[in-house]
Amino acid sequence: MPALNIFNRGETEGEVLARPVLELSGPRLRQSFERLLNNAEEHGGVEAYIQGIGFKASVFQEALSEKNLPDLDEKTFIGLCAFIAPVRRRIGKWMKGSDITAVRNRIQALLGDATDGADTDARIQAFCATFPDGGKYRWVRDLAAELLHWTNPEQYPLMTRWVWDLKANTGVIREIWHAPDIDHMSLDVPNTYETFLVLREELSQFLADNGVFRDMLFYVDLLTAQIYADYICEQGGTYLKTDFSSEIDPMEYTRRMLGLDGVDVESGRTRMKLPDGGRYTMPELVDC
Repeated sequence: MPALNIFNRGETEGEVLARPVLELSGPRLRQSFERLLNNAEEHGGVEAYIQGIGFKASVFQEALSEKNLPDLDEKTFIGLCAFIAPVRRRIGKWMKGSDITAVRNRIQALLGDATDGADTDARIQAFCATFPDGGKYRWVRDLAAELLHWTNPEQYPLMTRWVWDLKANTGVIREIWHAPDIDHMSLDVPNTYETFLVLREELSQFLADNGVFRDMLFYVDLLTAQIYADYICEQGGTYLKTDFSSEIDPMEYTRRMLGLDGVDVESGRTRMKLPDGGRYTMPELVDC
């Protein structure tokens, strides 16, 4: 099968920048893209999802803008977490004993004022280091990645663990890797800012070749989520013997990966789990 390739490019002060090389499968990408187009038709088409992604970005950009971030309160922060699927079920217990002022300081340091992304990996590592270590806090990486991405989608691609997790050797990159024996391979691909940039460039080129020219960054996010949703459904069918196509909405996991299922617009009830086991509600979003 043909593969899509990106090669090392760029120079800084005379030195060639080594970029990750991603061997991506064109047929696998086309399969997920076609599935996305077909499945989205039942919910107003792809454009309805693009609008939803744009809304999420606008919420983050407003709350975490240079003007509003210094006044970020606990309610607003929890509201943002409701739109982050890997975080919303875990952060509630941690927030119970946390100071929102400290949270603001951590977010300000994470977002920083860098314009070229050169220290992105260092800022993410520094942010994660302010939380306890261990498996129970792996969601912190996802929190950092989403805060960066949704406040500045152009500068920061989506860098969550479900897109690529080197330690677990799982994620979207693996699912679209060009190799006949991928199930028996460990990919030596770093989970760095540069890797996610290369992935975004590859997916953008693929989408452009398939007639997508508007809202490219959001289309990349949507296709990325669809690829991982396909993986989830395939695993369910293999290990749980469940026919997902007949028992659930085929776009359910696509929405979940992007956090678009974070709030019920009719009740304002979110998927954000509070320490007492209840759910955080956002009545201000009802009927908006």
